[in-house]
Amino acid sequence: MKTHNAIQRLALTALVAVLGACASGTQAPGQAGAAPAATESVRFPEAGSAWLKGGTFVNVEQLRRVGRGMTKNQVRELISYPHFSEGLFGPKEWDYLFNFRTGRGDEFVTCQYKVVYKDGLSDAMYWKDPACAGYVAVKAEVVAPVPAAAVAAAPQRFKLAADALFAFDKSDMADMSADGRAQLDQLAAQLKGQYKRFDTITVIGHTDRLGGDIYNQALSAARAATVRDYLIAQGLPRSALRAFGVGKTQPLVSCNDGGSRSQLIACLQPNRRVELEVSGER
Repeated sequence: MKTHNAIQRLALTALVAVLGACASGTQAPGQAGAAPAATESVRFPEAGSAWLKGGTFVNVEQLRRVGRGMTKNQVRELISYPHFSEGLFGPKEWDYLFNFRTGRGDEFVTCQYKVVYKDGLSDAMYWKDPACAGYVAVKAEVVAPVPAAAVAAAPQRFKLAADALFAFDKSDMADMSADGRAQLDQLAAQLKGQYKRFDTITVIGHTDRLGGDIYNQALSAARAATVRDYLIAQGLPRSALRAFGVGKTQPLVSCNDGGSRSQLIACLQPNRRVELEVSGER
């Protein structure tokens, strides 16, 4: 009996030790640089399904600041909108395609990144490829200081009211207002004066929720393409410019339907917009 009890005690001790080892090996999701690789329970969308084709050159310092307990607005201010058609308010996951330069000429890699929300706050961040975390991690040793001119600045974002750019429900170059052309002329001159090199200039068209999904998607894409073509005509590099439409999927404001239609249209005005995100060397 004593031998039997001793064996039971040894078995119990071994089991406790194994469970303790398993618990200590669990990796908790942390900030962007330390975000773990995806597990079987974390699924990423197909990269080709992103509305922002090819991804974007993210500012690494901004990405490092993403952590747990942040609101969606705080995350958006750091790394912009999600690159897949997930919406802004309802979805619990935001997915991104980020480009990182390898240091070998113009070569770069594209990485998939995910922010998971719980109760409206960021709760976990994941990389699809664990090697991608290395592009964000702070280096332990700095061999030589990087010249200030070579450091990529945080992307600049510009917001233009679609109502000021185009006649109502229109999207062609001929439908642009004089004030809209003047805004784009000024913006093009500003960017040419600020940047030594453009990596990407992304033009994103948005609509309000009035109208059908297919129609709004087409209208937003057409307006973004018109703004892109106008900026090319003003001397910005065609190779850096790209245009996308996201329809009504990324609203800035919500409005109830209690008033008149004209009141609703006025309330939804901030959602009708064209946004630009510019990255490069200044």
